[in-house]
Amino acid sequence: MATAVWAAARLLRRSAFPHCRSGLPAHRQFSSGSTHSSIPLSSPLPGVPKPVFATVDGQEKFETRITTLDNGLRVASQNKFGQFCTVGILINSGSRYEAKYLSGIAHFLEKLAFSSTAQYDSKDEILLTLEKHGGICDCQTSRDTTMYAVSADSKGLDTVVSLLAEVVLQPRLTDEEIEMTRMAVQFELEDLNMRPDPEPLLTEMIHEAAYRENTVGLHRFCPAENIAKIDRDVLHSFLRNYYTPDRMVLAGVGVEHEHLVECARKHLLGAQPSWGAAGAVDVDRSVAQYTGGIVKEDDFIPFAVLNMMMGGGGSFSAGGPGKGMFSRLYLNVLNRHHWMYNATSYHHSYEDTGLLCIHASADPRQVREMVEIITKEFILMGGTVDMVELERAKTQLMSMLMMNLESRPVIFEDVGRQVLATHSRKLPHELCTLIRNVKPEDVKRVASKMLRGKPAVAALGDLTDLPTYEHIQAALSSRDGRLPRTYRLFR
Repeated sequence: MATAVWAAARLLRRSAFPHCRSGLPAHRQFSSGSTHSSIPLSSPLPGVPKPVFATVDGQEKFETRITTLDNGLRVASQNKFGQFCTVGILINSGSRYEAKYLSGIAHFLEKLAFSSTAQYDSKDEILLTLEKHGGICDCQTSRDTTMYAVSADSKGLDTVVSLLAEVVLQPRLTDEEIEMTRMAVQFELEDLNMRPDPEPLLTEMIHEAAYRENTVGLHRFCPAENIAKIDRDVLHSFLRNYYTPDRMVLAGVGVEHEHLVECARKHLLGAQPSWGAAGAVDVDRSVAQYTGGIVKEDDFIPFAVLNMMMGGGGSFSAGGPGKGMFSRLYLNVLNRHHWMYNATSYHHSYEDTGLLCIHASADPRQVREMVEIITKEFILMGGTVDMVELERAKTQLMSMLMMNLESRPVIFEDVGRQVLATHSRKLPHELCTLIRNVKPEDVKRVASKMLRGKPAVAALGDLTDLPTYEHIQAALSSRDGRLPRTYRLFR
């Protein structure tokens, strides 16, 4: 039996390697013959033409090119080779500018995007036009930016820019569309309060606590009591002041800059909006005022979720890598505590301010311990920074940055937002240089500055054992970050 198995194994080896002979080295036969079989792969083959590789002169091919039209609109492009492109219009408009208006207008405009216009009778007609170029569209609003974007075949660039101009400047805003939007907003508000993920609600709460009743602290979602009050006249009043060319950026990735500028001049220069040609007369130029404070909401969920933030202007203005560095550092430390359901560190950046946030959740019986761990970590950041953790944080941040910027839509948003906020764009290698240059003393300096301000706290869930805001503030003012001891007469 063993002899039969051995003979079968030899037969299989011979069938797999027919050119092998016992005692002789195996020799692979190439389809081109054996003439050049002895030439190593690191050497060029004789008689084969020398390859010509593409070359780049410095950083010219990777720079973001920016052109400002006569009406103030900025056109920004980033070359990225491929069949498809992403093009859109970003507007310096959002919920932070609604102080003098009914809250919720930006939310309504997001839902009304890509509806009927002067040229297109319905949303279906817009989608069919995009389908001819393999395109998709989307609109997103944040507290300070509204973004209309289209991804499509680069050959349809003129159609895409024409469609974007129609959607942004010529919306019909019919009674039927506004009524459908009211229903969509109402459904979204109901879904927001029922969904198991509390993050969107906590984000609202922490901004309300940090910037009470001003700028980015205003509600991003439309309050239920305003749904029936927002109509075409209210929307036109807002659009007249904030949808102006000087507050817009036409950004494109995967397009030639000259072609994009040509399309912008054709469709966006001198275009008359549907709400009239009168210039903006009542633009809110308020600067964000960080207040700090606490917003909490008892809920039926069987755990407690906490958002604690520090920041507000200065070193936390948009564009710097510091907040991302802090996010990586805090995340590395907090994940050591296994009993936490979740521990995440992140930041919110705006043109004139910013927030560093620690988001954590745990069993209600461990809320006090969770809060104390967070306050201790804030205090430790103002002390000695571990070099190993700092280098790890730098590596994580650079890795996350470079991985995200491999996606065309992400590059588009990065180009548009940077140009909208700073009139220029820092390239990835420039950001990586800034990250590498962060030193322990920089972390200590920024952390110490944060700790001199009031914290912003948002809490949701079973908050029976949540420390008072005064105790949290006292812990952040202490040397070790410990919460004041509490004593109960009855247990």
